[in-house]
Amino acid sequence: MRLFNLLAAGCLAAVCTVAQAEAVSGLYQVREPLEGQGGEARAQATAKALDTLVLRLTGEPKALQSPALAALRKDPQQIINQVGSEAGPPESVLVEFDPGSTERALRQAGLALWGSNRPSILGWWLNDSVDGSSLIGDGQTSAEPLRRAAQHRGLPLRLPLADLQEQLVATASTLEGTDPAPLREASERYGANALLAVHAHEADGKWQGKWQLWLGDQREQGNAEGADQAALADAVMLAVSNRLAPRYVTRPGASSDLQVQVQGMNLAHYAELGRVLEPYGARLLMADGATLTYAVSGNREQLRAQLGLARLQELPAQPVAATPPVPEGSPAAPSKPFDGLRFRW
Repeated sequence: MRLFNLLAAGCLAAVCTVAQAEAVSGLYQVREPLEGQGGEARAQATAKALDTLVLRLTGEPKALQSPALAALRKDPQQIINQVGSEAGPPESVLVEFDPGSTERALRQAGLALWGSNRPSILGWWLNDSVDGSSLIGDGQTSAEPLRRAAQHRGLPLRLPLADLQEQLVATASTLEGTDPAPLREASERYGANALLAVHAHEADGKWQGKWQLWLGDQREQGNAEGADQAALADAVMLAVSNRLAPRYVTRPGASSDLQVQVQGMNLAHYAELGRVLEPYGARLLMADGATLTYAVSGNREQLRAQLGLARLQELPAQPVAATPPVPEGSPAAPSKPFDGLRFRW
């Protein structure tokens, strides 16, 4: 194999390649506010942290009622590395779960899991209040509740600069409209996988928001509310997580042995592809110039979704060429066309 030459030649291209999907950091660390004092309050916060983690990893609210999780919910310490505290406001419990033990427990319960490689989301969030409309931008104080909510729900969120030009684009009519073209044009410089548009306002003592999510040509939408802006942000991020997860979860028993061939490889692509394929037990089978072939265990549609996050373009299957019969005693049979998934950068 010529893998060494491939990687060496790719070093020059590494600096100009930007990964689109993101590996969520702190996926197995959960913060939950303490509601009260003493050991009982900490136990309740720890139990709630487990529920939050299950939702992060499955995107399935019904998973919390799974009878197979009853023993784990009764004694979550079996998958916890440590429990600490963070000063407020609000004072919180920080629970660090063990990734390996957690994944094994959830898979044994028959639950589908969503790995750490997730689509990056650019959030266009417009708040309406008595003081007027305000587009939340990166670096603003008002951005902190959105970041905390995204972290809490396991989503890699980015925010725009919210400069004057972007404020003129991200109006209420644009954010609530069904045409994402204006936002997509304004979002190009941020290189995110998905666009989230939220128009929020305060009414009857609560914050309410209408949200829309575009991932490729697919659109999701919904409404959410919360007691304050932080609660609304958490409700929106939870809804978005629940809509995204089914596209990427690994369902027990739904996997099969497959081969994936990727063209146009260089060092940066090799590192990114290894991270994307890691949940599928990828093994490098062959390197032919800038084309690598891997053996993986997974679902075809899920693999397509994950590779799409890395901006890979799927190639059509190799045509089956007509070949004459091979005479008996021939030293070698003609090679078969590759029948796995084929992609290129």
